[in-house]
Formats: sequence, C-alpha cells, structure tokens
Amino acid sequence: MTQNNRYEQQFLDALKAIFIGAKVEGDSGYISLMRIKATYFEGGVFPQLLRDIEAACKPFEGSFREELFDKLYDFFRRYFSESGSIYFRHTAASEGIYERVYTDDRDVILFWKTHMLYYVKTDRLFTSMEATVDGERFFFDVSGMALKRANEKRELIYEFKKRDADGRLVFAVAYSERGRKTKTEELLAAIRKEGVTVDEETLERAFRVFEKQAEVDYFINKDARAFLEEQFNLWMFRYLFRGESAFSETRLRQLQAIKAIATEIIGFIAQFEDELVRVWNKPKFVLNSHYVVTLDKILDAAGGAELAGRLFAHAGMAGQVAEWRELGMLDDETCGVFANPKSRTPVILSGSAPDLAQRRASSEESDRAKRDASAHTTGLSMTAQALLDRLLATDLTAAPLHPRLRFLPLDTRHFPDLELDILALFPNLDASLDGWLVHSENYQALNTLLPKFRGRVKCIYADPPYNTNASEIIYANDYKDSSWVSLIENRLELAKDLLTSDGIMVVTIDDYEAHRLKALINNLSRIEIVGTVAIKNSPSGRPTVRGFRINHEYAVFLAADRGVELGRLDTSEEQLALYKETDDRGTYQWANLRKRGGANTLRVARPKQFYPIYVAGDKIRIPNMTWSKEKNDWIVLDDPRKDELVLYPYGDDGKERIWAFGNDTARSRIADLKVKRSNGAVSIFRKLYLSTEGSLPSTWWDNSKYFTVEHGTGLLESILGEYQAFSFPKSVFAVEDCLRVAGASVYDDALILDFFAGSGTTAHAVMNLNRADGGRRKYILVEMGEHFHTVILPRIKKVAFSDKWKDGRPVLSKAEGANGGQGMSHFVKYYDLEQYEDTLRRAAYGDHPAPLFATTLDELARYVFLRDLKLLDAMTVDAAGNQVAVALDRLYPGIDLAETLSCLTGKWIRRIGRDEVEFADGSTADLAAPRWEDVKGLVWW
Repeated sequence: MTQNNRYEQQFLDALKAIFIGAKVEGDSGYISLMRIKATYFEGGVFPQLLRDIEAACKPFEGSFREELFDKLYDFFRRYFSESGSIYFRHTAASEGIYERVYTDDRDVILFWKTHMLYYVKTDRLFTSMEATVDGERFFFDVSGMALKRANEKRELIYEFKKRDADGRLVFAVAYSERGRKTKTEELLAAIRKEGVTVDEETLERAFRVFEKQAEVDYFINKDARAFLEEQFNLWMFRYLFRGESAFSETRLRQLQAIKAIATEIIGFIAQFEDELVRVWNKPKFVLNSHYVVTLDKILDAAGGAELAGRLFAHAGMAGQVAEWRELGMLDDETCGVFANPKSRTPVILSGSAPDLAQRRASSEESDRAKRDASAHTTGLSMTAQALLDRLLATDLTAAPLHPRLRFLPLDTRHFPDLELDILALFPNLDASLDGWLVHSENYQALNTLLPKFRGRVKCIYADPPYNTNASEIIYANDYKDSSWVSLIENRLELAKDLLTSDGIMVVTIDDYEAHRLKALINNLSRIEIVGTVAIKNSPSGRPTVRGFRINHEYAVFLAADRGVELGRLDTSEEQLALYKETDDRGTYQWANLRKRGGANTLRVARPKQFYPIYVAGDKIRIPNMTWSKEKNDWIVLDDPRKDELVLYPYGDDGKERIWAFGNDTARSRIADLKVKRSNGAVSIFRKLYLSTEGSLPSTWWDNSKYFTVEHGTGLLESILGEYQAFSFPKSVFAVEDCLRVAGASVYDDALILDFFAGSGTTAHAVMNLNRADGGRRKYILVEMGEHFHTVILPRIKKVAFSDKWKDGRPVLSKAEGANGGQGMSHFVKYYDLEQYEDTLRRAAYGDHPAPLFATTLDELARYVFLRDLKLLDAMTVDAAGNQVAVALDRLYPGIDLAETLSCLTGKWIRRIGRDEVEFADGSTADLAAPRWEDVKGLVWW
C-alpha cells in the first residue's frame, strides 16, 4: 500500500466492516438480513460510492482525495459496534456530544450513551473455529446454530459429529432447548469409537476456549439518520473548522463535497436501520393460543353438562388425565375409579384413607372397577363416564367425589376440535377471563398489547434484572450500565401508557442500579416516583465484593399523579399489641397529641394547629380563639385561670411543632384527651383508634413472610415438587403487599400486569387476593423464558386446584378428610407471540435486480428495500380482479387471528366463531378470509 492511498484503504476497510460487520455464522433472521446488506454493499453501494467519490474529487487537485477518505474514516468509525449497532461507541470528543442531548425541559442528571436505541438482546458473535488443547485439534461448527430470539440466558450444548479428514474432532454447537444438556460421557464414548482418547478435563477446556468468543449487545437506533447527521454536523464544526479562519470558494466546495458523500453513506445506513425499527415495532401475530378452565366453569354453564360428556369421551382426555396425574392432582390414594392412561388398569383418584379402605371392601365398588377396566377399549370411555357422573352427582350409588375435583384445570390444547365449543359457553369471552399469559420478549409483548389494554391496567408490578451478575438466575443479568438503562427505559416508556389515570407501577430493584432507575424515572414524562420502600428479604444477608452483606431490596412506586391514593396494609401483630383499650367506638391506644417528625409537623407548615391548651389537674380546657390573617396567628380570647397551666406543642428540642387536632376538633373531642405527667413534664394524649382499613404503608417492610424461604423458593418447590426449575422466586406475600399498596385491595376488579413474570408469583398473588375476598381481579403475565411452560403454567393450574401443596402434592387435611386447602374457579388464556427474530426470518428479503442507486430524485428508490416482499408471501394477488387473498397459514402455523386482531384494533373479544370474531363493540372480522385492511399492519410495514 502506498502512502497516497493509505487513507483510502483505511476508510474502505472500515466501511466494509460497518456494512458487513463481524463474521457471524448461524441460523438467524438478523444474520440473514446482514448477509443481504453485505450483498447490496459489495454489489451496489461500494462501486457506486467509489464512482460518486471520483466525481466529487475531480474538480480538486492535490491531496483532497486523501483528506476526504481520512475525514470520512475519522467520523464513521466512532459510531459503530461489532453488532452493527449505531451509537456513541468510540466517540473521543465527549464534550461535543453533550451539546444537543438536553433541552430546556430535561434535566442533565442522566445521560447514557445508548439513550437513542432500542435494546434487543445480548448474544455472542459466534463463528466456527478450531482450537488445539493438549495436542488434540477440535473444530466447532456453528453454521446451523439458531441464535437466541430474546435475552434469556441459554446454555450451549455440544454434539459430536465426526473426526474429519484433517484429524479434527468436529462438534456441532447449539443453544439448549427445553433444558437439554451436554452429555459428556456420551461424547467421550463417541470420540473413543473414532479411536481417539480424550479425557473429560481436556474436553471441558476445549469448550471453554470456544465459549470465550465475544459477547455483544444488539441495539436498533430509533432514528439513525437524525442521529448521524447531527453528529456529523457537530464533528464537522469541531474537526474541519477548527484552526481555519478563512475559507476560499474552493475550500467551501470541498467541504460541501465531504458532507455530500457522508450524507449519501448515512442515507444508506439509515434506510437499513429504519427497516429494523419497523420490524421491531411491528404488531406481532398471536400464535399457539390455548385456554385453561376449571371444570366447575364448564359444568355450571348452560349446556356445560352435555359438553362435559363429549370432553370426557374425547380421545384427548387420556392426555389430560396424564397431565392431572403429573401435576399431582390425581393419584392412587384418592377416591373414585379412573384408568391409568399408560397401563389401562384401575387407579384411585381422590379421597381419605378411611374412605378408601371402606370402598375397597365394597364388592359393589370392586365390581364397578372391574367392569370399567374390562370395557376400556377406547382409551377412557367407561371410567371417564364414571368420573363425570360423580362430578355431576348423577350416579347416586357411588360415593361422592371430593368437591375439589370440580376445580381440575382443563387445558384446551388436549381438545383442539372442541376448543370453540368450550369458548361458546362464555357469552362475553374476554370479560370472562381471569388472566392472559403471554410467552414473549417483553418489549414485543407490551407494544402488541398496548392498543387492547391502554389505560386499563390499575397496577404494574415489574421485577427486572438487578444487573448484579447473579449467574444463578435464568436471565442475562450482567449488563453494561448503559445497556441496562436502555432495556428498562424502552419498556417503562411503553408500560406507563397501559396504566389507568390513577394507576400505580411498582418496580423492584437493589442498591446496584437503584440510583440509575430513579434518575431514569425522573427523565420519563407523565410518571413520577410517589414513594420508595425498603423490603427486608434476607436476614443473614447476601455477601458482596464490596464487603457489605445485602439484607434488603427496594420497591419504587410510580404514578402519573403524585396525589394518587395508596392502599393500606394489614395491621401487624406488633402494631395490634399497641392497641390495648376498647370503648364503644372501637379499640384504641393513647398517643401524644403533639406531632413529631419532619418539616410537615412544624408550626410554619400548619400554623393553625399551634395554639394553647389549658390544664388544671386532670382537667383540659380549649380557650376561645379567633384567627388573625394579618398576624397569621390565633388571638386567644380566654385568659388562663390561676390554677391552669398553659401548654403549647413545643418539641423536646424546643422547636414549635403542632397539635394533631385543630382547635375545633380538639374542642369537640375533648373527652378523648387526657393529661399525662412524667418526671415533672405535663403532656396531652389522645385516643388513637385502630383503623379498620389497615395501616398506612411505611418505608421499611420487615414482615418475616418476605424473607422466610418457605414463601419464595420453598413455596415454589412445595407446589411444583421435582419440577421446580427457577432460582430466587419472589415471596408471594411481598408481591401481595405491593399490590395492596398499589390499590389492588380496594379495586377488587383491578387488572394487574407483570412484564418480567419470572416464576409467576404475581399471578399467584392475584389469585390469593381473589380467593380471600371473592374479587375478580385479572392479570397479564409476560415471560420469554422456556420456564413459561414448565414453571408458570403448571404453577397457575396448581394454585387454582388448591392453595396448599407439599412436595408437588395437594396437602391432605385430617380434619377435612381429603385434600386440604381451597380450590377456585379460574379461566386463563395463554399464547406465544411472533418475535422480532421470527419476522426477520420470515420476511422475504432477497437480492432483487432493482438498481440500488437509480437515477431518480425519489430517495426511496436509491436504497436497499425498494423491492423486498416483507411478509407478502402470505398474499395471493388477483391483479385482473383487483383482489387480494390472505393465506396467513403460509407464515406461521397456529395463528390466532381473533386475538391478533383484538390486540391490533384494541377491541375486546365477545365471541369467537369458526369463521368470524365478534368484538365487544358489536363489530366483526372475517377469520376465514380476512380483509387486506385488517391484516396489512401485520405483514407490510
């Protein structure tokens, strides 16, 4: 390379890295799009750009060409990361980037370099690679690896493929699905069959070498063109104009040429980035939806008994019974006869041991069991009918089943052809639901749910990653600070629009990011902090590298209105112990009439509550007074008698404080006052009655239920037994109290959202509140992890069946003679959402022959996406008839178009038919042949 073209090559290499990015292999929609971007760069952008540069440089002689390349390189290299994300990546002129970040109405307390981005995920930039460990050569192939769809923590699994011709041990690498793990012993055995001896330590070291590949954050710039153009203008001012005081006509034209070329490059970059923004914010399809409904809701509905007969005779009942048994709801020690779906032999369903012994001794019961077993030729027909008869109490000769079995949760996934018949039992479907469970990355979910639930949510409970590098939890939890703030900001900005006007959001956090969270909230519009609570969650404390043991976390309460009324908490036993006396008005304690505390209890804050009280022995007198506006003080009209002592509410520190009662209230409630003397001091005390509404929440919560293991991890293990697969779940009681303070105890029909659902504790808390007072609170849970199906869904089914569990089984109560606890009616919908990666993977981006830099003034015709097909392969166009047929099954299997349209339009569902959905406002939509106008936003952006 000659000195003359050094800057040119440097710039072109950097430009190639920007457009093509680091080499990343695998199966990913994003990677496919990057490949197309690279194709357009190499085939269109690169050669055309060189021609435009030649034309721009032609009028100028000397070293301008090299200067142009040098300046372009200096600018563009600053704003691009390994993942192709565009932000303040390597900006040296830090003093410059602050010039346009803030406006007059935004404080400067919070600035983070990714504030203009959507946070997508953190993932590794995997490439296939060779590694040599202890003299053995390993090759790791990631060409077929499906990258993460969202930001869940996923383990890598390795599969030995072969020993190739070069003697390398070849492994295919993938992310774990549904808990799959690498089976090291099987790998070693397979390697030995190739005649190679490798020990486990060497193999593990080879895996670690491979896994050290770079981890990066993926972002999308919300407005790449505006960002880069602004930064270029700032850069041009600082770097080009600095040191120059006079500009010739030639120099001005050179500067214009540099800007023109930079603007052209920015235009291509922005057009690509804008496409990602549109895909990211596109409303998503609802997929694979099903419902969970307890049997009592079916049995008690009009026509439900007939439908129950069809359900119990359905072939899917075998799978449903197997699920009930797996969930611990049916077993061999309970009453009733059913057939084991695996062995087809009679097993016992529900009942106490004494009842069981009695019925086993009954020849009639034994004969019935034998008849059912022998007639069991079509799955569960006879025994299912026996159970159904007893649920409906139509077989009067049989021993009654425990009423708990009416709360068995039926999952419609076992009965796909009867699902619509089940839904038809509910005349207003969405209003009948108790909850929605959404399996999705939470930004995609919030964005999709917003039209349907805007302004309807009374309380949001959010427990985001604490960013403390807690590797045990199942989420990525070690973000760069700026990445973490972008993650939270993106989601809070959407979530706050779901709240009612008096709604409250609760965000839990620990000390590590609490200060950034609060600064971020202060930076958001239309929501502010109304209180912060410290919650004791670990008596022994969690050790940290800083030398302190962490015993607490925080719950930050937010609202659109600082005057929003907070709910009350149950009065604790310690508080109840203070109320020792009773009269005809209730239970009370004696409390000092003089207020003490902060600035709000000083005379300057409430001057009308500073006045004299006269005391003679045990007698109290309130003098007559009149208020003087001029003096801002009381004028006392009654002088004290000789035997009366004059008391003012001076504090022990000598400050002028106030009485708890105004003088009119003190006069009317003088019977509730008494004189107390101690060590020569005289005080006035008042009756403080125990509130029937509970107590105001304090800023320090230390209820033992918050940190006793049986109410977090222990509770989940009790419910799920051996299926427990979640670390550090929240205490259900701590969540309940947060919901109470947020108003859920007052509004018994409140809608509650949790978009970091974790193990499903929020749904459990809502169900507990409803069970306690018969409320109809609803919940929406959003969770992206695989444990959605293995933890959250089983937990909700089990909590509906019974509120008491141990080792994965309902607790037996001797007093009750059968299953302990309480069941409850429940009806919930669960589904998946199309994800950002899914859309990228399905979108028909291709290398179309349209000219990239057409000779037209239409800017849209100049760049990449003029001819891309989006998701239009789901459309069949009849050009002659001017009609468009929509065939959504070409995109994804299992699209729930009714729920998709409900989310898209914001209309709640009243009824779903086979070919039509009716919304609550009376409008309908065709499901068999949807209109182009109805689905356009889903397939074209």
